[in-house]
Amino acid sequence: MEIKDFEKKAKILRKDINEMIYIAKSGHLGGSLSIIDILTILYWKEMNVNTENSKMENRDRLVLSKGHGAPALYAVLIEKGFFGDEGKALIPTLRKWQSPLQGHPDMKKMDGIDMSTGSLGQGLSAANGMALSAKIYNNNYRVYAILGDGELQEGQIWEAVMTAAHYKLDNLVAIVDYNKLQIDGKVSEVMDIAPIGDKFKAFKWNVIEIDGHNYKEIIEALDSAKTIKGQPTVIIANTVKGKGISFIEGTAESHGAVLSAEDYEKAKKELDEI
Repeated sequence: MEIKDFEKKAKILRKDINEMIYIAKSGHLGGSLSIIDILTILYWKEMNVNTENSKMENRDRLVLSKGHGAPALYAVLIEKGFFGDEGKALIPTLRKWQSPLQGHPDMKKMDGIDMSTGSLGQGLSAANGMALSAKIYNNNYRVYAILGDGELQEGQIWEAVMTAAHYKLDNLVAIVDYNKLQIDGKVSEVMDIAPIGDKFKAFKWNVIEIDGHNYKEIIEALDSAKTIKGQPTVIIANTVKGKGISFIEGTAESHGAVLSAEDYEKAKKELDEI
């Protein structure tokens, strides 16, 4: 796949996210849209996964620690083919009773989900366990954990950061969705986490900072991480909350936004024109 192919794929995913949240009248739009370009590269270029065998022992693992971004992961798993040709029929079922598309990822309800998440701060610890297991049993899979920037305000994250460095988990990559906004406003005003890179470096992590919507930079960062030995890598991805829908981009309100019928149609039109 070329860059233009990833762009087309991301457009489809953003349209699906917009649709599922609008129909559900509930969900986290802004933070789902901000991670789609990263997930596109992970699932269509980087990660070793098998839609026919979602529990393949040596598959790469992804932990969506910012579990409220579940619509993004659902859109990816459906488009990737984990539910076959019938997957698209699940889009209108987000947050419906007995739907596998619950408000946060549930590994017992949907193929392709490696960890149930939602309570912020816990996902990196789970990713550590997966990466450490690979080391112990000489498996060569890699583990990717997507963290929210507001999530870095949780103390457990930094315990997990210390643990990953201690065990030299060079098969682990943490990706920070650094859109600089959380539900209550600017991250810097709610509880400042800067400078993120310096903090991870102090904990003996390899640090890479990129534009989280630039496919070339995402690919290069993931390739670079694979060359690092003896320490985990964090990719600080500078992103835009609500990316792809211009009138909600960069707004804290987009965190849990449900668009009006008029804005939904406006967003659909924008996404069709990308």
